[in-house]
Amino acid sequence: MAIATINPATGKTLKTFESLSADEIERKISRAAELFPKFSRLSFAGRAKMMLKAAEILESEKKELAELMTTEMGKTLRSAVDEAVKCAWACRYYAENAERFLADKVIQTTATRSFVRYQPVGIVLVIMPWNYPFWQVFRFIAPGLMAGNVGVLKHASNVPQCALKIEEILLRAGFPEGAFQTLLIGSDKVDKILDDPRIAAATLTGSEEAGIKVGAGAAKRIKKVVLELGGSDPFIVMPSANISEAVQTAVKARTLNNGQSCIAAKRFIVADEIADVFERDFVKRMQELRLGDPLDEKTDVGPLATADAVTSLQADVDKSVSAGARVLAGGKPVQGTGFFYQPTVLTNIPKDSPAYAEELFGPVASVFRVKNVDEAIHLANDTRFGLGASAWTNDPKEQERFVNELEAGMVFINQMVASDPRVPFGGVKRSGYGRELSTYGIREFTNVKTVWVK
Repeated sequence: MAIATINPATGKTLKTFESLSADEIERKISRAAELFPKFSRLSFAGRAKMMLKAAEILESEKKELAELMTTEMGKTLRSAVDEAVKCAWACRYYAENAERFLADKVIQTTATRSFVRYQPVGIVLVIMPWNYPFWQVFRFIAPGLMAGNVGVLKHASNVPQCALKIEEILLRAGFPEGAFQTLLIGSDKVDKILDDPRIAAATLTGSEEAGIKVGAGAAKRIKKVVLELGGSDPFIVMPSANISEAVQTAVKARTLNNGQSCIAAKRFIVADEIADVFERDFVKRMQELRLGDPLDEKTDVGPLATADAVTSLQADVDKSVSAGARVLAGGKPVQGTGFFYQPTVLTNIPKDSPAYAEELFGPVASVFRVKNVDEAIHLANDTRFGLGASAWTNDPKEQERFVNELEAGMVFINQMVASDPRVPFGGVKRSGYGRELSTYGIREFTNVKTVWVK
């Protein structure tokens, strides 16, 4: 893929970039390696001062940053503003809590003193996708840099201006040159960078295929890696739930980020007793969504990020319909300018179709009916993914079963799945391993060092 800004709402190429040469990549990695020993020895207070300044910039310039995100990948302006603000929240959260999270942990032994110390590992290769072009990156920056690591970013090739802007923000916030650098490169150069002995670890958010390649590459070099991959998240609704609230949230959970979110609800699993009401209201609300220019604040759903995304999504829908699925709403791309796809609802979905358990990356919802909680759990788990799950019920026994039995890294009861700096984020099964955010996320790229003093 060319490194370029292509406006998804118009299909027009606005700006193109040359990939860095081998010499330019070497200079940037050398700069990071030279800085790391000094940066890691800075006090938490010193790093926090810079991180808080980054938060100020993100908030004060949220409108301009939002317009850049929207122009490059098509998210609605409202959601892009929210993304910039959320990045600022993460910066503040770790600026205020990193020292406490990484404080020595005393262990009672026979030693005079014994404790655990958390120390940064070095340069982390940060490989990030386009769907949350700022938030995905700041999910590493805030904890990673506060822990004393430095980073080099390989961002998605369709959001190069976002990638460069992030580096600029950190420099303006006072971070030294080399603390976090953008590498404008294609995916073909990732493995060679990972092979560099100065790269200590990697973190990737992206596709299952990309995760396999980077995970295997890291394992071959015995390097730590965190993988946050795809999801086919279930959204379960049982008879005791507040149906009106569940329907309203279901629409938001499926069309979040124009349907292009790893934690967006994909499969709506509804108890027979309430399925007719849920399905009717859900379809109605999906059809009422306003599709259009993402810069228009009245728009509910903007375009998909690329032309290929539309083609891929349509292929999945067509295969599902050919296998027997029924279209209740949408089901087609929008003809005309840009990469738009109709909000879509499918039902009667057979097991051998993409809509059954795959990750359809766009505003396409799969609706299933089940007889009871046992069937709901079985269907929810009948996928190779295990990122998030949302279950709607006011029955305490059902709530406990969902918490215990759903195979997911995150289970939300009576609420849609969301990321939050205060709680760990990540999945199980083919959705990846390791955790971002919270105390767990900041410790992922540290040496958990045992210290024993006699």
